[in-house]
Amino acid sequence: MSNSLAESGAPGPAAPGRNPRPSDDRGPFHGPAALWLALMAGPLSFGIAGPALVLDDAARDLGVSTGAATSTVTAFGWGIAVGTPLLAGLLDRRGARAALTACGLLVLLGAGLVAGISVLPVLVLGTALMGLGTAGLTATAMSLAGSPRAMGLVTASLAVVGSTAPLAGSLVNDVLSWQATLALPVLSAVAVPFAAARCAPGAPAAREPFDPLGAVLLTALVTALVFVPHQPLPAGVCSVLAAALLVARVRARPRGFVPAVLVRNPGFLLSAGLAFCLAVVNFGMMYAIPERLEDHTSWSASEIGVAMVWPLLLGGTLSWFVVAVSARTGRRVVVTALTGLAVLGVVLAVAGTSAAVLLTAQALTSIAAASGQGAFAVHATSAVPDDQRPPAIGMFNLSYLLGAAFGPALVSLLAL
Repeated sequence: MSNSLAESGAPGPAAPGRNPRPSDDRGPFHGPAALWLALMAGPLSFGIAGPALVLDDAARDLGVSTGAATSTVTAFGWGIAVGTPLLAGLLDRRGARAALTACGLLVLLGAGLVAGISVLPVLVLGTALMGLGTAGLTATAMSLAGSPRAMGLVTASLAVVGSTAPLAGSLVNDVLSWQATLALPVLSAVAVPFAAARCAPGAPAAREPFDPLGAVLLTALVTALVFVPHQPLPAGVCSVLAAALLVARVRARPRGFVPAVLVRNPGFLLSAGLAFCLAVVNFGMMYAIPERLEDHTSWSASEIGVAMVWPLLLGGTLSWFVVAVSARTGRRVVVTALTGLAVLGVVLAVAGTSAAVLLTAQALTSIAAASGQGAFAVHATSAVPDDQRPPAIGMFNLSYLLGAAFGPALVSLLAL
């Protein structure tokens, strides 16, 4: 059965040379095989949310402050932000097997350092390597997804794992150690051999020579943006400078590391921008709702943590169905519905005081963000030429991840 843009209700047929909406029988990863992609992508969320309840233990054992121990999480965040476009570029130029191999090795190396050496600088290096590797595995999984259902399964796995990661990390800490908790993203490497075996051998068709300057400038821009919430003035100045240099590089080399076809494509920019906004709202709410619950209930911190699991888990689970349904509806309907859910969630969070209303607000924004990551990824790759799918996935995921970084920072500034 075909699920083309025209059949999905999107305005107009797919343009010649552009990627139609993936059909359910496209590629080797549809049906049960898509579970390997979900297993490969989902553990990335362990690196983001898994350490939330174990950092105090890590700080005590290391003899450092909790803030210093948090640098491991910051390093992981930097790794996934930088690794998303860089390793998507490897996928684009060397093919899926090469990308899977390189990313799998990065994850294994990082996990080995984290699990084996309890020294803070080594832990920071190890978590950064795991961030790089899992970012590449997630971008590869999304690029290999052969249908909207498969794409929805991949993005739902990220949301579902993220919703349970703090509790899972705490349990692993109790049974094993906090180092094992930090190393949980290594689970993504389990799926690598099985996914690689289903990929066609060989590299893609010949492409433009590698653009090292473009890669360096994008890395500098992403690094500066990641630190904007922590050091607004210096990081902001560096971000503006890096962005200006990157724009000049894109103009000078339109088929370089950041293809001009992406930054000049309204459909791609709209999809990436919407994903960014929904991520800002959702991840901001993940910090705002616990504060609201603390203010308006008598729950303890652990009770709030347990209560937060169900709205996030519900959002991640329902997103699979939403992304699958979005393949048969128009873009305008999807954009309106998901934006509406996010706005309603924010209104409920601001106006509500009961636990039920506040948790419902979190559920709505979770559904919107998790569904938007999958649905808009399909739209983003449909809007660009087929040979630009890997860099499009990389830049799209980068937008979503930057939203995850900015959401909590905005909440702290607004003091919701």
